[in-house]
Amino acid sequence: MPVDETVTIDTSPTLLSRLRARDETAFRDLVKSYHPGLLGLARTFVRNQATAEEVVQETWVAVLQGLDRFEGRSSLKSWIFSILINRARTRAVRDGRIVLFSDMEADSEDSGPAVDPSRFKPSGFWDQPPRPWDDVTPERLLHSAEIAGHVRRALEELPDSQRAVVIMRDVVGHSSEDTCNILGISETNQRVLLHRGRSKIRTRLEEWMSR
Repeated sequence: MPVDETVTIDTSPTLLSRLRARDETAFRDLVKSYHPGLLGLARTFVRNQATAEEVVQETWVAVLQGLDRFEGRSSLKSWIFSILINRARTRAVRDGRIVLFSDMEADSEDSGPAVDPSRFKPSGFWDQPPRPWDDVTPERLLHSAEIAGHVRRALEELPDSQRAVVIMRDVVGHSSEDTCNILGISETNQRVLLHRGRSKIRTRLEEWMSR
């Protein structure tokens, strides 16, 4: 579910060497690829867009300063996003805003079913199944600016914990394991949050497509 244009990043061992050599092209491509995801993730912790921008800028400064000390125990992408999470949480605490991901109580503001129960029969089978998008090609879903705009708005409307997980998995492309490690949540929690977030975004897109 890409919502921002990105570039293909070289993930070979030579990338780190290029970055340590202060290769401007390598760093520019890195920023272009990861900046939207970092910004979206920061926004789940802090109060406003301006503060999120500051946190992301601080993250990139920390990345530049820490490249020579990066030991490669995780992927470069995971390391960058871990820096962002630490910076965002520190800023959130300073501003008196704390977002917890440690257990499902963090998502207590949205503890209802992921899909409207009225769409199911008493037997548990679909009464109103998801609407097939026969007239929508994968190319249109990937490249339509209008659809991307609806996805962004639906993403913004998600509870913070769901939005963070959806961004990590579907926008940035982190694995389930990396998402759990970076956010500090359990696999079960990650799976539930991802399912709820994806279901809500699909429901919003269904509503738009049926107009």
